[in-house]
Parts: sequence; structure tokens; C-alpha cells
Amino acid sequence: MDTEDLSHNIRQLTGINVRECYQCGKCTAGCPVGDRMDLRPSVIMRMLQSGDNASLEEVLRSNSIWLCLTCETCYSRCPMEIDIPKLMDYLREKSYSEGKVHPESRNIVAFHKSFLNSVEQNGRLHEIGLVLDYKIHTGKLFQDVTLAPEMYAKGKLHIWPEAIKDKKSLARLFKDQFKNKKS
Repeated sequence: MDTEDLSHNIRQLTGINVRECYQCGKCTAGCPVGDRMDLRPSVIMRMLQSGDNASLEEVLRSNSIWLCLTCETCYSRCPMEIDIPKLMDYLREKSYSEGKVHPESRNIVAFHKSFLNSVEQNGRLHEIGLVLDYKIHTGKLFQDVTLAPEMYAKGKLHIWPEAIKDKKSLARLFKDQFKNKKS
């Protein structure tokens, strides 16, 4: 894939023109987790601009795309108004669908799946269901278990999920979302 193909594909799928980035570095300077990333946001932008397959592969296998908080600090600081959080979402989806998730990001992906499972089942987040699903997927069954009684006592955890009324629309939303990701 050459530079034009990669840039065109990204723009077509996300509406983001990575070629507009002129490497000012404001995204990286403002990123609250930039110091933990293996590839900083400005580096990712440059690698995507290069269009090199090896660079794209490195980006998709990086831990950085999974560490992004989608806080939009980079977006708010960018003089070109490039929506890097949206780009990171696209890169995460691509990385996941191609089986290129960084090994250190396994727990992040497990949390993401658990969160979506909870919303899909109830229409909103059920914290206990989320935590149980996450702990089953990660094997960290007893991590933070001592916090649960205090959180329950303070009304932060509810035993039963609060479900929405229109579950058919919710099911259709998840079905449509899944269908769109496959194409």
C-alpha cells in the first residue's frame, strides 16, 4: 500500500485527512498518557503519513492506540483540528479485527468487551456485571474485591441491572454496528 492508498483509505473510512498534520507536536505535548506510550500521537500521525506497510503494521501492533483515553486534549490543541481520538478508535478496531493487539493491551480489550457486553444486555452499564465479566476474562478474580462492600454500602453498586424498555432498538443498534464493522 502506498502513501496515497493508506491516506485515502483512512480518509474514506473516518473522514480524517492524516496528510493535514504538519507535525507541530501539540497533540503529543498535551497527551496525559503520552509518557506511557510506545509511539506518541505525533509519531503515529507521521507513520500514517508515510504510507509504509511496516509503519502501519507497527502502529497497529502498538500499545499506544489502546492507551489513548479519547480525552480529546490532542484534538482541542490541534491547529488543523485533526480528530486524533476518532483515528485512534479506527486504529483500535483495525488492530483488533486483524488480530494485532499488543500483548500488554489484553486487559484493556477485556474491559472494552465487558463494557459493551453490559450495555448490550441492559441498555446501560451495570457495574457489578461489568466487573464480573472483566474478572472472568482476565482471571483477576480477587483484585479489588475488598472495595466491593464499601461501594455497595455507599450505593455505588447495584445488585440488579437497570434495563431500558426498548430492547429491540438496542439489539438492532448492536446488530447494525456489528454488521458495519464486518464490511
